[in-house]
Amino acid sequence: MANIALRIGVNAVALWLTALVVPGIRLGESATSTGNQIVTILLVAAVFGVVNAFMKPVVTFFSIPFIVLTLGLFLIVVNAAMLVITAWLAGVLGLDFSVDNFFWSAILGSLVLSFVSWVLATLVPERPTNQLR
Repeated sequence: MANIALRIGVNAVALWLTALVVPGIRLGESATSTGNQIVTILLVAAVFGVVNAFMKPVVTFFSIPFIVLTLGLFLIVVNAAMLVITAWLAGVLGLDFSVDNFFWSAILGSLVLSFVSWVLATLVPERPTNQLR
């Protein structure tokens, strides 16, 4: 359970920093208080985690020919698609998260999000789940 909360926290920080850096991505701007904004960011991070856990493997599997053909660069497009799907689901759920357009905002957002997530994942080590105490 702590590992899931840690991953949601890492995703939340990465999404928040991405929304700060990329002009076409907005996250929690309409919140009336800081508490509401934090809750929105955490809920969007949870949605993003679910999308990455269930949809990304399927999309990656079906795009293997493009990934091989582009030597892995197509994964940026897959990550951008996950951002757009997250924005759509967030809109359905009434959460304040939007991506303006796929080409500039989502592609740049996927690059920033991947870099920030990588940096945060190296700073926060994962705990093994099968460790006995």
